[in-house]
Amino acid sequence: MDACSLVHCHLPRPLQLPLLAPPTPSRHRPRVASALVCCCCPAAAADHHQERPWEWYDRAIQSHAGSDLARSLGLLADMQASGGRPSGSAYARLIRALSRAGRALEAEALLLEMRRLGPRPEAAHYNALLEGLLAAAHLRLADLLLLQMADDGVARNRRTYTLLLGAYARAGRLEDSWWVLGEMRRWGIRLDTAGYSMLVRLYRDNGMWKKATDLVMEMQEVGVELDVKIYSGLIDTFGKYGQLADARRMFDKMRAEGVRPDISTWNALIQWHCRVGNMKRALRFFTSMQEEGMYPDPKIFVMIISRLGEQGKWDEIKKLFDGMNNRGFKESGAVYAILVDIYGQYGHFRDAQDCIAALRAENTQLLPRVFCVIANAYAQQYCTWTRIFLRYSAFEKQHSGFCLVQLISLPQCSRDCVNKL
Repeated sequence: MDACSLVHCHLPRPLQLPLLAPPTPSRHRPRVASALVCCCCPAAAADHHQERPWEWYDRAIQSHAGSDLARSLGLLADMQASGGRPSGSAYARLIRALSRAGRALEAEALLLEMRRLGPRPEAAHYNALLEGLLAAAHLRLADLLLLQMADDGVARNRRTYTLLLGAYARAGRLEDSWWVLGEMRRWGIRLDTAGYSMLVRLYRDNGMWKKATDLVMEMQEVGVELDVKIYSGLIDTFGKYGQLADARRMFDKMRAEGVRPDISTWNALIQWHCRVGNMKRALRFFTSMQEEGMYPDPKIFVMIISRLGEQGKWDEIKKLFDGMNNRGFKESGAVYAILVDIYGQYGHFRDAQDCIAALRAENTQLLPRVFCVIANAYAQQYCTWTRIFLRYSAFEKQHSGFCLVQLISLPQCSRDCVNKL
């Protein structure tokens, strides 16, 4: 019988925990056969016959829980076989490690073991299991765990509410998020920086950008410092809903308070200014980012040159490339591919061929996308090439088209030669 079957045979259904048993006062208890540990202990077979003190086992279980979970469970089996029981801290680390590894049923088994045999579970143990359930989007099971936590008389703390707020914000459960905030205010628990960052994300995803402005005032009143994550989230929120003036004011406030923008801050500013066609400001932010030693996200760079291509600003594209070359930035195949695409769409076939020549000069692997877009560019201009390309690629759908485009790009190959194929 495998481990999963043993757990199902010896344990109740998930999160249908029985009432708490009175805890045994002694730290060292008679030997207990744990269904979970008995099926997970082969990692500690080498140390099985060596008797060690209780403190050594407890420290070793905690130290290995984050890096070598199998060994930690094996040490737990040896400890219980020698008549010992782990401390509450060791249980908390094991439950957290199992939950993060997606093994929520085994984490629940350890919590059930604590409830039956002691030590009595505390908020840290419930939070460890709650974290795993929320990470796996088991929101219904998380709600049941909260009810069990209340039945056992364990009070929720800041960590509990922070986990719930983050999960509800990610899932878009707006009403549940308001409930969490109301509970925190009811019990006098203030949001920390991480909590406010989640709240900013919630406002952004639900179109409540005006509330984001009120949120800044609230944070200043309660004395919570705005970090780069919160600033970036606010800038992204304002930009997403077209409030670019507010986004720029928030950016200026960020710089004035000595908070250094990260790559996500610059990306948000550049992205939303590109979306509305304000390329002058987008390029200004792009240059400032590079002056601070940060290189652009390829997606953002592609967006910039795409917008410039749509506006026919070929000189700006060239200037952009020259500036990046002077700073030692090497263009990737994806960047060249989008350039080929833009040049092809607007009839700049010579420039598109120059991009391919540059790729070859740098001994860069030519991506299939590069060949596809230049073939598409030629096809838009010359219908006879379209017929040839379709007829030729019908034989070998993956490679023949690429070979044909390679032949086309050779300077000694004329269109008449290709027509004869």
